[in-house]
Amino acid sequence: MFGGRCLPQWPWCGDAGVLLYGPPGTGKTLLAKAVATECALSFLSVKGPELINMYVGQSEENVRAVFARARSAAPCVIFFDELDSLAPNRGRSGDSGGVMDRVVSQLLAEMDGLNKSADVFVIGATNRPDLLDPAILRPGRFDQLLYVGIPSDKDSQLKILKALTRKFRLAERLDLASVVEECPPNLTGADFYSLCSAAVVRATRRHIDQLEQGVIPMDDHNVLVTLEDFQAALKELVPSVSPSELARYQDIQQKLAGPKPVAVTT
Repeated sequence: MFGGRCLPQWPWCGDAGVLLYGPPGTGKTLLAKAVATECALSFLSVKGPELINMYVGQSEENVRAVFARARSAAPCVIFFDELDSLAPNRGRSGDSGGVMDRVVSQLLAEMDGLNKSADVFVIGATNRPDLLDPAILRPGRFDQLLYVGIPSDKDSQLKILKALTRKFRLAERLDLASVVEECPPNLTGADFYSLCSAAVVRATRRHIDQLEQGVIPMDDHNVLVTLEDFQAALKELVPSVSPSELARYQDIQQKLAGPKPVAVTT
């Protein structure tokens, strides 16, 4: 329980940090915001690359400033997006002057300096957990690992599609389950969003053509999305994650799984 504020549906909320990892487009940022909202906490979102500065000592100062700002806004969640760019494995080649090594050390020091009364909780997100410095995953830091995966089963895909099309006007004969049956298993939530956007754009263009041709009256504003619209959009959709990349993430998940592994799909 984080400061008595986390809810039972977030059993992994603890005094240590949580690392959300998995393929891009699976809703890691959305999940972090949901935690802050459900727990009634301020939400401070930071992209790793934004803290890196060319001037000596400035990057470390930026890290310190983030934690200072979080303490002043407590109770607060700090969300580090693209954590691998902020905390890469130390001692790597190409780190001119050891800048990133110092940034990682500063981040570790700040996390170690948090205490239970600080009311500051840290969540990180990365698409490449294999690039992180091992020290970042030690107890008291990001020691709670949460794999945010792809909704590969048809039931989960259908729920996502229904949520994304809830404001659409769908053709009467359109069954979203039929659309899902044609979807590959490696589509992310972001891919489904792109699919729905492309389908409604295609339907809108057809509606405009029908208006211009006088096929339908000018006061007809009902844009109906059909099965054919989704089928055409599917043909042009390129999944964000290839089957081989998905297999790599599953392998990483197995390697990182500890005594209490957690996996979710969004």
